[in-house]
Parts: sequence; C-alpha cells; structure tokens
Amino acid sequence: MFSEQAARTAQGLLAPPSAEASTFARVPVSTYTNCSQHFRLGERSFNRQYAHIYATRLIQMRPLLLERARQKWGSGIAVRKLCELQTAEKCCIVGTLFKSMQLQPSILREISEEHNLLPQPPRTKYIHQSDELILEDELQRIKLEGAIDIQKLVTGTILAIYGSEREDGRFVVEDHCFADLPRQLSWRGPSTDRFVLLVSGLGLGGGSGESFLGMQLLVDVVTGQLGAEGEQSCAAQISRVILAGNLLSQNTQNKDTINKAKYLTKKTQAASVEAVKMLDEILLQLSASVPVDVMPGEFDPTNYTLPQQPLHHCMFPLAGAYSTLQLVTNPYQADIDGLRFLGTSGQNVNDIFKYSSMEDYLEILEWTLHVGHLSPTAPDTLGCYPFYKTDPFIFTDCPHVYFCGNAPHFQSKELTGEGPRGLLVEAALRTSPRQCREGKEAPAVGSSVSLENVGSCRSGVEMVAIWVAAGCMCTSACWEKPASCPLSRGSTQGWHMGSAGQRRLGWVHGPLPQSQELGLCAGHEQHEPQLEVTLWLNRFWPR
Repeated sequence: MFSEQAARTAQGLLAPPSAEASTFARVPVSTYTNCSQHFRLGERSFNRQYAHIYATRLIQMRPLLLERARQKWGSGIAVRKLCELQTAEKCCIVGTLFKSMQLQPSILREISEEHNLLPQPPRTKYIHQSDELILEDELQRIKLEGAIDIQKLVTGTILAIYGSEREDGRFVVEDHCFADLPRQLSWRGPSTDRFVLLVSGLGLGGGSGESFLGMQLLVDVVTGQLGAEGEQSCAAQISRVILAGNLLSQNTQNKDTINKAKYLTKKTQAASVEAVKMLDEILLQLSASVPVDVMPGEFDPTNYTLPQQPLHHCMFPLAGAYSTLQLVTNPYQADIDGLRFLGTSGQNVNDIFKYSSMEDYLEILEWTLHVGHLSPTAPDTLGCYPFYKTDPFIFTDCPHVYFCGNAPHFQSKELTGEGPRGLLVEAALRTSPRQCREGKEAPAVGSSVSLENVGSCRSGVEMVAIWVAAGCMCTSACWEKPASCPLSRGSTQGWHMGSAGQRRLGWVHGPLPQSQELGLCAGHEQHEPQLEVTLWLNRFWPR
C-alpha cells in the first residue's frame, strides 16, 4: 500500500528527524454516491410466501437468458415452456434450478430433542452423489440429466438449457448457459492515484487481546500515527475505509441466555455491549481522519436476513458525531471517484460453498457474476426478505470492484469481459488471524493480473488496499524483497521495512519486463512487454 512514488524525498525511520514537523493532507473523495437504496427495506412484512421472489427472479432474468441462448445456439432455436415440451424435440428452456439434496439440513434437526431424534452432525459441505437437479418454471418442473454439473450448481440459479425430453419424463441436457456478465459501467476513474481500504472480520469481543492490538495498529497506520514521513504521506492517500462485516466476534452471540429463565439473566450484561463500546472508540479514531463505511455482518447486532440493514446510530454515541461515519447495508454498493464498488460481508459466498462442490471462495465470487445473481441460494438456505415486486440481488450493471469479506484467506483476480474497459477486480479478504496461510501466484491471462498474498501471519490484522488508479487496478504479492529480487533494477523499485520478526510493509511499481519474479512469490507473472502496471500490497501484523 505504501508507495515510494509519493514520498521519494521523505525521511526514513533511521534518518534524523526533520527540523520542521511535516503535515500531510488527506486526499479528498471527489465524487461519492451511495447506490444501495434498493437494499433498504421500507415496509417490513413477512406475510408473503417466498415463492414470489423466485417468480420475480425468473421474470426479470428470462429476457436476458433468452438473448444469451440465441447468441450461443442460434437465433432460430425453439424456445419452449415446460408445459409445451414434446418428446425428442430439441429446444431451449429457461427456468429456476432446484437441487434436491439428501444431506440438506432439515427443520427436524431444530426439534430433534422433543422427538428424541438423533440430530444431524454439522458438516462443511452438504453435497452427496445422490443429489438431483430439477428445473422449474411458472407451472411445472422436470428432472435434469446429461451434460450439467449437478454438484457445482445450487438452488435458485436461473439458467437456459438446451436438449430434449425423453419418454420417461426426464430432460437430457446437451448444453446450458447463464446470464453472464452484464455490461460494465463507463470508466470514470480519478485523475490522481488514491486508495480505498477494505477491512473485515475485526472480531471484537472475542476475549483475545491480540485482535484489539492488531486493530489499533491498523488505526494508527490509517490515521498516520505510525511509520516514518514516507509512510504517513502515503497513508494520506487513503480516501475511504470500508469495514466489510463481522465487526464483533462470534463469541458475543450468547445463545444460552435465550433458553434460561429471565430471573437467572436479569443482572447479566450481554457480551456484545463491551464489544460495541470498543467498536465505537475505533470508529471515532477512524472517522476523525477518513470517511468510513460500516457494513454489518453475520455476528453483528442487526437483522439476520439479507439484505442486512445498517447498524443503528445510537450504538455509536462517540463516532456518530462525525459526518464521515456512514452506516450502510449489506450488500453495499457505491460509486467512489467514478468507480462502482459492490460487495457483501461474505454470507452469500459462504452459503454457496456449503451446497456446491466449488472449494475456492474467489471461484464462487466469480461464478455469481456469471449467473447474474448476488445470492442465488437465498431464500432456500440463506435467509432473505420476502421480496415480491423485484429481486434486488440481480446484477443490473457490472461493478468495477466486486468484493467479499470474511473469506478464509486473501485472493484477488481481474476478470475481463465486455464493456468500455472490461476490467473487474474481485477481492475476498479476512482480517482475522485465523486460517491465514500461504498463497500461490496464479497465472495471468493476457494483460490482466491475478495474484494472491504470499506469507503467513500468526496474529493481528490483515488488510487489503485497492489502489484506484487512473490507469489500472492491480494487486501484488511482494511484501519482503530479497536482495536478488529483479525489481530492484531499472526504474522498478521495491522495499521492505523492519527486520525479521517485525512488521513489514512493501510495494513495487513500474514497467515490468516479459517475466519478473515478485519477492517471495512462487512462479512468475507474465505481462505484455513494457506494460505499465501498478502493483502494491499492504499487510500489517505483529509477529
């Protein structure tokens, strides 16, 4: 994250202090628009059936699916509804998938104690070889067989299939297609480079002092109270901070008190009270220096169903006095300096992970873009509000930055598609010290960059800073540059701060030759000759 480009003349930690104290002005956000109005709930009525949201989803996405089907299989293809099928006729059908799963959790598990049933053990995944796919439209349903990956797909997905019906009533799929990426908005990026900082999984109230220490170090970096003048000048380029959910720890969810008599818990204080107080103090420090957007997560004190509504302002009496603090929804969408940001706190990706064979969170994140829906498993296995007029989770525009919080480890990828610039950055991040492990560099496709953080952390805070540059948006994995690193030659420079066992900050920047080895990365990143690519990384933790 910290770039020498902005502080080539600044003093380092080992240099004598300057005669005059340096002051760095925070880079302002030129344009900002909160585009999450369709995730805000006005009337909250749960008297409707959830069938309405599936019907609305199919009606909204059918025209797009038919267009994609004609592009793929020809304009003269026969399009049929299930009630119009004829045996052995080749045709196209658009419908909603239902995945019949043997291991899917049932309500019987919740009442098993009353009926003396053996509860189903918790599982990481609920897929089984006996699972079946069923396609539904407004009137009928039919079982699917053939060239379709049963284990990968999930309930609620809208797709178009091509094939024919057999005499036994099953539909043999020869091919299928999704809505694919919607057209991306025009690129109106800033004229100067700046950062948008994404942070998730703070886990306050977990009973461990390490997480709070790491969080305070993060605050000190953002507010410019840590590091030499070079780092402080670059920290001033952070134009916005987005906290992507799970601000409180899962340990604050004390469900035992619900089953106890009120007189036993009359004088018991909820574990989340102190955690919210700590969060208020942290937000106070951040909001005094930089605009902050706070998204709720799975363990935060707000509604459980998607879309999660903003945290109540009365919980933050200290930070709430600043206009720079903005409490937003989950999912969250905004235009920041001409770029469209869209992301969630991770519930949608985590739920698809449980009911699909896909193992990689980044793969799931990209898959949701191709199917054209932010959370297809809602409301089947993921709670959501019973919408009946429109489905707000359908992608209408392709964002420039699509992120997901609270993933097992950091990953990023640039996805190329149709549009003015055809550029998309996906990021899955987690600030929790748990499950931080080494990543490997992924090969690039064309001129795009696909990298993962390299290294491991034992405790503290991991954060990802997306550099919203005028030319490109990339990530890097060079945070400790060995002496033999080729990036030290020519106009490309790299550096690391701190000795072994201390915190490190690193960055690289410049035109890359055909092949370069980035720091501790395993492998090489291929680029077009003399392609101007800006690479950066920020990972900050106490050893």
